[in-house]
Amino acid sequence: MTTKSATSRPSYPQVLLHRGRDKNVRARHPWVFSGAIASVKGEPALGETVELRSEHGDLLGMGAWSPQSQIQVRLWAVGRATIDRHFFAQRIQAAFQQRQTLGISTRNTGYRLLNAESDGLPGVIVDKFGDWLILQALTAGAEYWKATLAELLMELIPCQGVYERSDVEIRKKEGLTTTTGVLRGQAPPAFIDILEEGRHYRVDVINGHKTGFYLDQRDNRSAVEQYAQHKTVLNCFSYTGGFSIAALKGGAVKATNIDASQPALDLAAQAAALNGFTPEQMENIQGDVFQLLRQYRDEGRQFDLIVLDPPKFAENKSQIEKAARGYKDINLLGFRLLKPQGLLFTFSCSGLMESNLFQKIVADAAVDAGCDAKIIRKLDQASDHPTGLAFPEGYYLKGLICQK
Repeated sequence: MTTKSATSRPSYPQVLLHRGRDKNVRARHPWVFSGAIASVKGEPALGETVELRSEHGDLLGMGAWSPQSQIQVRLWAVGRATIDRHFFAQRIQAAFQQRQTLGISTRNTGYRLLNAESDGLPGVIVDKFGDWLILQALTAGAEYWKATLAELLMELIPCQGVYERSDVEIRKKEGLTTTTGVLRGQAPPAFIDILEEGRHYRVDVINGHKTGFYLDQRDNRSAVEQYAQHKTVLNCFSYTGGFSIAALKGGAVKATNIDASQPALDLAAQAAALNGFTPEQMENIQGDVFQLLRQYRDEGRQFDLIVLDPPKFAENKSQIEKAARGYKDINLLGFRLLKPQGLLFTFSCSGLMESNLFQKIVADAAVDAGCDAKIIRKLDQASDHPTGLAFPEGYYLKGLICQK
């Protein structure tokens, strides 16, 4: 009978690629699609670690197996690595240190700690809100290691608890069900107050969108604050009023929020009070943004600064054309409601919407609105939402500041 030595490597199932399909992996892209896979040696379980090899058997990397997804392997590491507790501890510590180096964790009590592929952990999202960590396990590999990740987060990051918000439809593509609940430590309170660059916000981490707050817009909220002095502001698809709080902090005369969700607007009102603003300074209107903007157009209302931050219009490539029409419509209305010299902050959070196409759509909207607008600044996601150079798919949020 033979036994493994203490230094022997663990044995992993192997995934072999078709001829010529290793180029992207060698360039450190973390996704391997089903069409690139020639065969599988062994019977890996959902989310289990596999060795990825070329047609000649060369070891390319270590990844998580997801047979029901179009992306059947997501790489944890290029080359040989032991995927274990120590591996994940190193990745978590590296991400935390990067946020400290950038000064994010010292100036904000709400920020993204782990940004999936771009932090070397495909499918793992962790946002920090005060003393709680909110985790999303979006892929089979993330689900497989979820308990270990939650345990390590409690050990390595100062917090009172780790709460899961894996209630997203994308998990079904991985053969997973949606789930929420406490993973480690104490349950979070119904609402958590956070500080962001001197601005106070109230976050619903249990029932709010995604993990509760759009942390990726932090730098863009600061941009609104920079330009808002003495301005009237219209914040469309406002959610909990993040941009409006920033505008009022910057000296705006008044901010008007429009959103379909009354609970979100209630949080916006609470955030205004947290920052010392009066109800007269912030107006909250529940309704359909497109309909209300047309109503404002017909009434001849205008604003000095308008924010357009709609939800994702394109979930897949087949929806790009429809999404383009939606962006054109909303930006056309935005330009018509802007006063002369007014500023339009317009965004797309659809990763499939390329920056050049988005800019063209906004330009066409300006032409149809009969105005000569110019871009004075381009915007993107905050620095705690990094984009790996080998993973351009991680860049999704693009924005423009246009002056009429």
